[in-house]
Amino acid sequence: MNDPAAYLEAVSRPGQSVNNLFNFLGIEVVGMDDEKTVLRLTPRAETLQGGNVLAGGIMATLLDETMAHAVLRTLKPGQTTATVEMSTRFFNPVTASAVDGPPLVCEAQVVRKGQRIAFAEAEIRDHQGSTVARCSACFVIR
Repeated sequence: MNDPAAYLEAVSRPGQSVNNLFNFLGIEVVGMDDEKTVLRLTPRAETLQGGNVLAGGIMATLLDETMAHAVLRTLKPGQTTATVEMSTRFFNPVTASAVDGPPLVCEAQVVRKGQRIAFAEAEIRDHQGSTVARCSACFVIR
């Protein structure tokens, strides 16, 4: 899809078919506006690593996707974005007890946007409001 606004509208619909990764991981759009983008993920058994906790890569993916969608909201038709660099900090593990439980919620916002680079931040919280992970990243705009 060449129009970021059309893509964002489509990915927000229940049963969307424009983002296979969201479908594979079970990521859902909660909301997107000019202030923030909110996605959620309910951990499944398939997303746990050998230590019986949610894999850090799954959390990093949720953070990255939430920030990328926040950046997409700022783009014009024909523009695209890609992650250039991201720094993630993990604060609390998500254990097997969270499988099929309340979803993790990830909120992101664009901190600064120039002509070619955008900076964003995101945070994942569990159902009790505890911070699970935080991330900051920069995105190229093409």
